[in-house]
Amino acid sequence: MEKFSSFDEIKKSLEKKETDCRAIVEYYLKNIQTKAHLNAFVDVYEQSALEKADQLDEKIAKGKAGKLAGMVVGIKDVLNYQGQEANASSKILKGYISQFTTTAVQRLIDEDAIIIGRLNCDEFGMGSSNENSAHGKVLNALDESRVPGGSSGGSAVAVQANLCTVSLGTDTGGSVRQPAAFTGIIGMKPTYSRVSRWGLIAYASSFDTIGIFSKTVKDNALVMEIMAGHDEMDSTSSRKPVHPYSELLHFDKKVKIAYIQETIDSSALQPEIKENTLSVLEKLKAEGHEVEEVHFPLLKYALPTYYILTTAEASSNLSRFDGVKYGYRTPNAHNLESMYKLTRSEGFSEEVKRRIMLGTFVLSASYYDAYFTKAQKVRRLIKDFSENLLADFDYIIMPTTPTTAFKFGEHSGDPVAMYLEDLFTVQASVSGVPAISLPNGKDKSGMPIGLQILANSFKEAELYAFSNYITQITS
Repeated sequence: MEKFSSFDEIKKSLEKKETDCRAIVEYYLKNIQTKAHLNAFVDVYEQSALEKADQLDEKIAKGKAGKLAGMVVGIKDVLNYQGQEANASSKILKGYISQFTTTAVQRLIDEDAIIIGRLNCDEFGMGSSNENSAHGKVLNALDESRVPGGSSGGSAVAVQANLCTVSLGTDTGGSVRQPAAFTGIIGMKPTYSRVSRWGLIAYASSFDTIGIFSKTVKDNALVMEIMAGHDEMDSTSSRKPVHPYSELLHFDKKVKIAYIQETIDSSALQPEIKENTLSVLEKLKAEGHEVEEVHFPLLKYALPTYYILTTAEASSNLSRFDGVKYGYRTPNAHNLESMYKLTRSEGFSEEVKRRIMLGTFVLSASYYDAYFTKAQKVRRLIKDFSENLLADFDYIIMPTTPTTAFKFGEHSGDPVAMYLEDLFTVQASVSGVPAISLPNGKDKSGMPIGLQILANSFKEAELYAFSNYITQITS
């Protein structure tokens, strides 16, 4: 069977009866088996995927199939799927079987998407390299000595290596956009509250968003329009109307674009990334768009603000994993107190424990106002500044990451260096605005470079249309 690079190609092939859903699933299953060493999947739902494919072939024959019939989807190991294990790539949740399905996943299933398996990630979404997983590291298919990015590394590689049509990840501070940049695909983080978080194993609840990996903007937009919208099970989900994003990709106007001087002139920025980003900006100028340099003096505070607030929320969210109710329980306890202590010490990885302890520290009575309260105030300032900027400009463009994919172990001993990988992605997360990473060429080692575009809250339709336009003028 031929390799499909988009869902449009799959649909056309199904319409012409050149293939069927079973053959499509078998094709992806063969790829997953052939490329098992990449370690993208931690569980493959072979039997249920094939059964669903057979059901869909019958529905297609009767003309009753949903919008996503033939689309094969992988889901990050922090999204619950009823009857299947979900352990957030952590030893502490080993053996936990989901009692329900995440709303975002269920909406795809309702439109006849086929869920093929769950995907490896950094434990509880905490990491930028996919090296912090109880299931082992994920390899970048372009260079197996390099990281795929994190935390949604498995989701990125699954699309990169053609193991599924699209995949779902989660983005708390860049965990969809950064691995998309490292693997040369498209990664979208929607506006906070645009997609229900119900069924997502929480890391930092006021930052967590469910995002999408794809090879085309249209596929990404189609999945988003189906996932998005209010959910009675999530009180934080927005009631704003959802537009048919995949039908609104035509772009034929002149826009105002800002680029942030502090990102372009950052000492951490790899020269090829700077060069490729400036090249896109020059093309946009040549196309008649207004491109202007702006300053964002608060940008240097975005990363510390992000890490103070997310670790505080992680400390609170992860307190539920104690060995009492579900998941791992230490066999070495001799009383109740030692059961709690040993379970959490043995069940969580070093990185997760580091973030829990940091979060507990900033929430402690002596430091609450000095750190947590102050960070909340700075978050508001960053959010207001970003939204004001996006009221004056249609889009903000910046690099997705300061470097391309680095080698395994390169930052493992230096948490601060690892945290700096989120340098350019956290602004959108702190502000809650939508952001997308698009492929933007390669560096001298042949590793992909990402271009990040931000729009104002709930402007996903405009962001997708502009992104589609960018891919056309840069291809």
